[in-house]
Amino acid sequence: VVTPRAQVPTGAAVSASRARALQRVLTSYPHTVLVEDDHAADVAGAPSVTLAGTTDHWIHVRSVSKAWGPDLRLAVVAGDVGTVDRLRGRQRLGPGWVSHTTQEAVAELWDSPKAQNLVRRAGLEYAERRTGLRDALAERGVAAHARSGLNVWLPVRDETAAVASLLTAGWAVAPGSRFRLASPPALRITIASLSVGEIPPLADALARAAVAGRGRGV
Repeated sequence: VVTPRAQVPTGAAVSASRARALQRVLTSYPHTVLVEDDHAADVAGAPSVTLAGTTDHWIHVRSVSKAWGPDLRLAVVAGDVGTVDRLRGRQRLGPGWVSHTTQEAVAELWDSPKAQNLVRRAGLEYAERRTGLRDALAERGVAAHARSGLNVWLPVRDETAAVASLLTAGWAVAPGSRFRLASPPALRITIASLSVGEIPPLADALARAAVAGRGRGV
């Protein structure tokens, strides 16, 4: 299972060179089932790179929920015949259908130059907020991960102390323990609703929070 871009929580994205390296590995295992989850798609902030077609069994899922609206629970799927048939079989065990009204609404949006322009603008604004916060943190001597997507992943000394420090300063973030197994402590900061003017004070608060606590694991 691969998230090619906007990986949650780190924002990692598969580069073209990384894709070629992974494809070389996958060619040795042609019976591997490859699932690509391109959930952020048009607002990911990174080019679309795919490994699809390298193995005999593959499926690529591109959701519209992030870019076009969270209420549009719809995705476009491409894959080999056998894997797509297996997906259809699983759907029959559930509701078995997707709202035709939703499908028609998405088709109208995709066909609208005005709607397409709004999504492009949204992608650029998300990128500005994400890279702006990452760069502001770097200026304060704090390294963060934010290559693509709607989040910034910030390693910290102590998650509990960092979250508490930020709440005191008026900021709410997600503790990294929700997203990690053996990785070091970190915070996930969502930039979707962050304004450019809020970046400097947030970066100041994050820089303080990153070193809060005594460094015990979570």
